[in-house]
Amino acid sequence: MGKLTILGIGPGDAKYLTQQAKDALQEADLLCGYTLYVDLIRPLYPDKPVFSTGMTGEMERCSYCLQQAAAGKKVVLLCSGDAGVYGMASPVLELAEETSETEIIVIPGITAALSCGALLGAPLGHDFCVISLSDRLTDWAVIEKRLRCAAEGDFAICLYNPASRHRPEALKKACDVLLACRDPGTVCGVARCIGREGESYAILTLDKLRDYPADMFSTAFIGSSRTREISGRMVTPRGYKT
Repeated sequence: MGKLTILGIGPGDAKYLTQQAKDALQEADLLCGYTLYVDLIRPLYPDKPVFSTGMTGEMERCSYCLQQAAAGKKVVLLCSGDAGVYGMASPVLELAEETSETEIIVIPGITAALSCGALLGAPLGHDFCVISLSDRLTDWAVIEKRLRCAAEGDFAICLYNPASRHRPEALKKACDVLLACRDPGTVCGVARCIGREGESYAILTLDKLRDYPADMFSTAFIGSSRTREISGRMVTPRGYKT
């Protein structure tokens, strides 16, 4: 009997894989995923067959994985970060509703909010929101509303997909929305390429974040009114000291 395992590879380096993920990868007959994610994992399992598609090929990947699992193979679908956070777990489970009773397992991974947050310090030490700035699947008006609500609620905010070649102004537009109700001096941070070549981070204020040259490998953090920079780290206090 086949099986489809959807797993998060974390930032991409092998050291971020959980043992559960390693076990599933070792057992797999076929590895599938977005081309970049397959390329990150392939050196660890060079003899395993792979199937990859580029950007916008998500539904093709999910359908192929379900077909191969239904045919009796043990298939692993790779996702960056966590499979359930902007990953492929939701579309696979949606598609599976229309197919046979294929066994589907979801294995968690370290999502960017956690890996990038750890590099910056503790930006998500209290209540927080995670919002993607990609408008490919979500209208920008909806993204703006979510940004305003998060800012008005004084949540720390983690922004996925802050910019890309096709959306160079996304982070700037988001900061303009936040600046309408957040202090320009709000502590913010950006981290990129965790565990890979080019790993870096910066701590800056909200007014400076507006013009930061973020890219698709970056994750941005906007602090709450209580977030502080402490010894070069971004920290949102939980409140124990008070």
